[in-house]
Amino acid sequence: MKNFEFYNPVKVCFGKGEIAKLTGLVPLEANILLTYGGGSIKKNGVYEQVMEALKEFNVIEFSGIEANPHYETLMNGVALIKAQHIDFLLAVGGGSVLDGTKFMAAAALWEGSDPWDILSKRGKVRVDKALPLGTVLTLPATGSEMNGTSVVTRWETKDKLAFDSVHVFPRFSILDPEVVFSLPRIQVVNGIVDAFIHVMEQYLTYPANAPVQDRFAESLLTTLMEEGPRVLADRTDYDAAANFMWAATMALNGLIGVGVPQDWATHMIGHELTALHGIDHGQTLCIILPGIMQIKRKNKEEKLLQFGQRVLKITEGTTNQKIDAIIEKTIDFFESFGIKTKLADYGVGSEIIPQVIERFTKRGIKAIGERGDLTLEDIAKILDLQLK
Repeated sequence: MKNFEFYNPVKVCFGKGEIAKLTGLVPLEANILLTYGGGSIKKNGVYEQVMEALKEFNVIEFSGIEANPHYETLMNGVALIKAQHIDFLLAVGGGSVLDGTKFMAAAALWEGSDPWDILSKRGKVRVDKALPLGTVLTLPATGSEMNGTSVVTRWETKDKLAFDSVHVFPRFSILDPEVVFSLPRIQVVNGIVDAFIHVMEQYLTYPANAPVQDRFAESLLTTLMEEGPRVLADRTDYDAAANFMWAATMALNGLIGVGVPQDWATHMIGHELTALHGIDHGQTLCIILPGIMQIKRKNKEEKLLQFGQRVLKITEGTTNQKIDAIIEKTIDFFESFGIKTKLADYGVGSEIIPQVIERFTKRGIKAIGERGDLTLEDIAKILDLQLK
């Protein structure tokens, strides 16, 4: 196991009725900016619960944060924060609202010349401070409610980039599984596969003698494969919704990723498909992961076989036969939800290959993956493999 530091300061309030606890979680004297998306929270009762809990507080609203939150929209929020002297942000929504709010919290106190540098110069500049924020989660998927990471899209240039900072960890996050009851099917499906692949990118690398992390990861993968179909079969199954929600949070709160190699290539390539063609984030991951598993089957052989044996119960055949079965069964899992795993299914052709390679090249990226050996040529092969 590698050396590591683990830090996660987020207070989680989990269960039905927990939104009422907002009253004691938000500073009474705070000027609060309530952020949310397209208004679904006003249809499912969440907005009413939030405003009831905050009826004694000074609350200003900022709505319209998009799926894949737009930098341009978020900068309007930053202007509002400064004009209204906001000193606490409350994000009510799914991962996009939470990510967008984290960016606004950092950008509002950014002292550099251009807040886009927070994203475009990740690793070269550092976020040293941010406004405090809390969250009320309405869509399990990204784990943003319990981590310090944010992904933002600049619509003007069609760039989808991420940043991370300990300063944008939420002070608290409220997770009420009942919000799952009213979610559209496609949002639940995307949430299941997003969480599943978050786990895979911290697990499907190479052995690091980290049995605790491996067993945690395998339990999350098994839970998502078992509980995901239950949630979709009966959206009002509270226990299934609760298990799904907590698995999605645990998938990316840092715990299973400590001391082990990580491979975020699926997300990095998938982000380009969303930025260029607007394909749902979860769907892009289901397109790319099987291609990576195929192209890097030798590099990932030991962990692929471990995943196959422990999670998928695949034990028969030669090594290649088992890996073929593992990839096929993973694809079957995605497609059981109705997700297509080929680019042609989304109207995308071979033109995507030079587009993605050019964008990686412009950012100075030559190779990615847990070993730093998934080259631009490999990325082209993955996209070509996943065309149709």
